[in-house]
This record gives sequence, structure tokens and C-alpha cells, in this order.
Amino acid sequence: MLTEFRTKSPRRRHRARLLGATLTLLLATLPVAAAHADTATREDVPRTVPSLFNWSAQEGSYAFGSRTRLVAHDAASRRVARTLAADLRAAGKGAVPVTGGPSRTGDIVVDVDAARKQLGGEGYELSAGSSLEITGAAETGAFYGTRTLLQLLSQSDEIPAGRTVDVPQYKERGVGVCACYVHISTDWLENLVRDMAYRKLNQLLLEIKVKSAAHPEANTWGYYSRSEIRRIVALGEKYHVTIVPEINSPGHMDPWIQDRPDLQLVDADGNAQPSRLDITKPEAFTYYKSLIDEYGKVFPGKWWHMGADEYMLGSDFAKYPQVLKYARAKYGANATPQDAFIDFVNRVEAYAASKGKHLRIWNDGLTGANTVPVEPGTTVEHWLDVKVKPSRLIAQGYPVMNAAYSLYVIRGGFHSDTRKLYDEQWDPRSFEGEKLASREGITGAKISLWPDNGRGETENEVAAATRMPLAHIAQTTWGTPHPDASYAEFTARAGAVGHAPGWRDLTKVPLADGTYTLADRGRRTDPAPVRLARTADGYATLTNADGACLETRSGKLTLNVPLEPGSAATWETCDAKNTLQRWQLTRAAGGFRITNAITCMTLDATPDGRLVQYPPDQETPTAWTLTQS
Repeated sequence: MLTEFRTKSPRRRHRARLLGATLTLLLATLPVAAAHADTATREDVPRTVPSLFNWSAQEGSYAFGSRTRLVAHDAASRRVARTLAADLRAAGKGAVPVTGGPSRTGDIVVDVDAARKQLGGEGYELSAGSSLEITGAAETGAFYGTRTLLQLLSQSDEIPAGRTVDVPQYKERGVGVCACYVHISTDWLENLVRDMAYRKLNQLLLEIKVKSAAHPEANTWGYYSRSEIRRIVALGEKYHVTIVPEINSPGHMDPWIQDRPDLQLVDADGNAQPSRLDITKPEAFTYYKSLIDEYGKVFPGKWWHMGADEYMLGSDFAKYPQVLKYARAKYGANATPQDAFIDFVNRVEAYAASKGKHLRIWNDGLTGANTVPVEPGTTVEHWLDVKVKPSRLIAQGYPVMNAAYSLYVIRGGFHSDTRKLYDEQWDPRSFEGEKLASREGITGAKISLWPDNGRGETENEVAAATRMPLAHIAQTTWGTPHPDASYAEFTARAGAVGHAPGWRDLTKVPLADGTYTLADRGRRTDPAPVRLARTADGYATLTNADGACLETRSGKLTLNVPLEPGSAATWETCDAKNTLQRWQLTRAAGGFRITNAITCMTLDATPDGRLVQYPPDQETPTAWTLTQS
């Protein structure tokens, strides 16, 4: 179809041109913060997440069609245009060519103009009329303009004529994911990266375990291969999402040191603590540095997150007299055990800085009981109300991110009450225990996903549970906290824009419900009839002729999840609430790969015909055939 500018009369066209020219002159003189002032009624503003709050409506519309081209002239603009072209194809909009030269009616023009300094590094201007133009002062800003365009095109190929200058309120807009004990599928993580970028979120914290070459004894399941991490990082780079790696220390170190008693903190009664690194030992710091070095090979970004939370939660330093002894030996008679903890943080900061990385920590270890300060410039992520408030941290010069507990989504536990937060007009100034009057010193905010009860919910259930928290944090960190009169309207807004192009529906089961004969390709098991039934969250249950359901439950439990490789899969009493009885079927050469929804280990057959689970890189996954009876 032809693309054209639709307007009702020459008089209105003249009025629209005059309004556009006037607004251009006005916005050029306004500070960035003014970009979020209302210039149109709610009904005139196209629906996006985050919302557009200085949309200037004009007469007519822009129409996307078969003759639309992407026009870009410099290298940065062409990169943005090529990403947009791929996303348009993924969104079912066909192959849109990227070209140079003059634009024509119906084209989409992408421009990076460094002279547009008022747009900052991430802001953009979008103007829709006979053609559609997106301009950023930097490549990231132009990219975000294309995310707005994609959201608009997801609703209609015809976009109301108008103009916006859209600039974020906060520089850090994020999500945190703990894949620190359990394994979360890379398909799920890649979906998250795409949806984050689609909503202009720009930072993904991954507390994650990369399979170690230097410390093979630490390679308990839950790890990721270097190639898997590189793929996630590359996707983040393409979509302007910074991946921040975290290895929590000196607490929560059990994924790494449970088989290294020489590095574990030992209390006065001689009891070793597998989750606590002994910060008084030089070899403990050497060990942690070696992990930073390994991660540096796959995480090229400028950030390092060391956690530093809950080191003494539920305990106290008095049980570990060696910590106070270390602190006084280094800092004098007035030193406290807390000084030894801060000393470890500062040593990590110095080492990370030597590798070109800035340090981030959680706030709860900063209790005020220390005489040694945390190194200036360290970013503090505030999640817990303790004695040292965010205002004090900001006054001391520390960048502070709001990672409030109220923004948490915990598997099988607490879920952020997004409706309540929306109705209260929560914004990143609202910390646990303190509401600040100013945005100054606040880097932004993020939601956090934790697997405390790893079998409490499946990945697909977590994805559904985070849909609105994701939209809400995008809205509150980019723009106003309350774009719609009601939460129902905001939910409708989020539903209207949907998912990012390229997002994969992981709830699809490739076989219909029914009875099948299950057999492994290697014929190590006897073919057996099973009943396959889809679950509400998009997995499958497998029930044998005796009415029992296939489940993995054996071996050592970690966060309530059986993560021991080689442990048995057995037929147990069916329970619709038991997530360990849910399986994901994926087409593979010779049949299907069957993966447990919780452990992310594949169902395999041993030479003697037993059913077991293994990480897919430890044993060649069995190819299962399912033949419908």
C-alpha cells in the first residue's frame, strides 16, 4: 500500500506546520527535565511504555506500508536502522530496506546528531507526519526512539501525526536476576533482555555462576558455559542493555566454596560456615580475585557487583574473634569487626578498578559500626532499611540505586504489589525507610528476581508475575509514576504494547495432549505408554499406565531444588501443584529433548535403562521419541 500523510484540510496542515515549528524552537531552549511536561490530553497521546508526556498532536497520520524504507546516513544511524529492520521483520512487518540518500513520503529516517545535546545520551526526538523521523544525540537515544516506533506499530500501521522529545529521568533503569544457585534457561534470559530494551530499561544485574576452568571443584550445577554468557552479553550490547555480573561475597559464597573448607569462615566453636568467606585470610582474597579474572573474559563491561550483603545476617561478629583481631592489627585499637568487612570491600574495589571496572554493593552491610569508610565512588544499591539511610549515603558522595524490597519478586514467596505501588505513585525517591525530596544522587531503580524457594514457581510463572513490575519500573525510571488515572488503565497500556519483536513464547508445547509411546532413540529403555498433558503455565506432565507422574526429587536439595547431576527421575503420585513434575519438550535431532522445568536438567536414560537427570553439557541429552497411540 502507498504511504501517505493524511490530513483534513490545507488550513489544518498549515496550523500543524506552524505548531511544529514553534515547538521545535521552544524545546531547543528548555532544560531536559521539562521534556516530561504535558502538552496534549491523554486521549491524544499514543500508548507506549514508558508513556510519552510531551506529545504534541498534529493533524493527520503517518502510514507504514510496503514502500517504507529506513533512511540512515552515518555509521551509528545505520547500526540503529539495521537493528530496527531486523526487529520489523521479526514483528511480521516484512523486509524493510536500509538506504541512504534523500527521504520520501512514508520513509522512516534515523539520525544521530551530536549537536542535539539537550537530548543527552539516551533521549530522542520522534516526529510523525508524511514521513517519520527519529533523532538522537547519541546512538542509544536513536535506538530508544525505534523502540517507541515498534510499540506504536505493534498496535497499528497508522500512527497519529505528532512530535515528542523523550528523555529519561534516571540513568539506571534495571532488573536484577539471581541465577546464583539454580539455573535459569538462556531462552528465558534472552526474552528478558529483549523485553527490557523494548521498554527502555538499560541494566541487567546477573548474579550468575560461570563454569570455572581455574576452580573445577566449584562447578556444581547451576553454572553457565562461557559461550552461553557471551551470547547473552552480545544480545545486551545489540539492544543497549548493560549486563552487570555479580559474584556475591564475602557472604553467600557457598556456590563457590562449599568444597573449599580452607576458605570458609570458622566460628569460635570450630564450626565452618560454607556460605562465608574468611576475609582475614590472604588466600581467600586471592581466590576471589581469580574469579574476577575469569569473569573478565566473558563480561567486558565497566561494572563489577560483589554483593556484600547478609555477611552477618542472623549471626554476629562476636562469634568470629579472628575478624576483630584482623581489623585491630590493620587499623588500630579502635577498629571494629565491621572495619574488616569494609576492608575486604575496599580491596575488591581496588582490584576491580585495576581491571577498569566500577564496584557496586548492596547496602545492608553499611551499618555505621565501622571507622573505615567505603571507597568513594562505590555505587550502593539500597534494598533494606538499616541505620545508614540513603540520604546519608548520598550526602557522603556515594551514588545510590533504589533496589527496594518492595520491588522484589521471589519464587514461591513475596511478590511486589505493583497495583499498590502504582496507586501510591511510587518513584525511585521512595526507599525502604526513607522518602527523599530530590532525585539528586539517585542513579535509578530496579526490580529484583530471587529464587529463594526455587521450586515455588516455574520460569513461565515468573515471567507472567514480572510482566507488570517490568512495565512499572520502566515507567517510573523513565518518566512520571502515574501516566494513567487508574492501574487498570496502566495495565491496558502495558497489554497494548505487548512483547518485544523476537520474544519467544516459551509456553508452547510441541505435541497435543494425548497418549504416546515413549522410547529413547538408543533403545536403553523399554517403550512405554504415557499420557502427555499441557499444564497451565505451558509445560507438560507425563503420566504412566499406573497413573503416576514423572518427577525429579532425589539427591541434594539446593533452595528446595534437587540439583544433583545423575539423580533419579521417578514415577510418583501426581500432584498438580508440584512443579518438579513439569517438563519442557524441545524438538531435537531424532526426537525430543525433555527438560525438567525447575532443575533445567535433561531427562536421560542410563545404559541399564534407569531414568536420570543431567546438565546438558555433562551427558549427551537423550533423544526421546513420542509416538501417538
